[in-house]
Amino acid sequence: MTEPSLFPQAARPLNAELPAGERAALLLWMRERLLAEYGEKPLVPRREPMHELISTILSQRTNWRDEDAAYAELRMLGDWDAIVAAPVEQVAHAIRRSNYPDQKAPRIQATLRAIREKRGGYDLDFLAELPVAEALSWLTDLPGVGVKTASLVLLFNYARPVFPVDTHVHRINTRVGTIPKMGEQTAHRALLTLLPSDPPLLYDLHVNLLKHGQQVCTWNNPKCGRCILRERCDAYAVYGDAVPSFKK
Repeated sequence: MTEPSLFPQAARPLNAELPAGERAALLLWMRERLLAEYGEKPLVPRREPMHELISTILSQRTNWRDEDAAYAELRMLGDWDAIVAAPVEQVAHAIRRSNYPDQKAPRIQATLRAIREKRGGYDLDFLAELPVAEALSWLTDLPGVGVKTASLVLLFNYARPVFPVDTHVHRINTRVGTIPKMGEQTAHRALLTLLPSDPPLLYDLHVNLLKHGQQVCTWNNPKCGRCILRERCDAYAVYGDAVPSFKK
């Protein structure tokens, strides 16, 4: 269920209240603006599937440098079987650069254990052949794997037509108004229904929204004066350069 508008006093009709077709067109306009600013990103796997899966778990509430450091030290424990067999305290120590290591360590071990029990190993390439809904379901049935993590693996590694929604993607689309106020989990489906089933487009839109959220449309004190999306942004229409901190 969607929540009340973030901008109840808006002087113009909100994008979030427009018909789906107009919001779909707005997303494509955003994509073109972001492409002009940040460039097109080719859809090429950046790392092997298990690396992508475990690193995405590590990345939650963690910057990319600490995520990479945590993953590198985790792999120093050995192969995936060795990580499953290691004391959970040792795994937590290895990933200490990632936030909440005491929570993530047992989750990672449980995820690895479940993959091994289901598949007899750690090869995820069978996901390339499953229908998308089945592949998402298989991944999200794993302990500690949500729809964002599953979508990242499927899009980044197997070019499946899914759209990962992280905190940056969610924040920008809520402020602009392509979606009404809703949680990140609900936003995955809401945005995907508005977008073409085109993996390269979905990929470069995701990565460019990520960059824009990190550099411009930040959680606090967004830099609206230099935002390439502001002319069609609901939040900017209401607040101008004084857009408040984002609240989920």
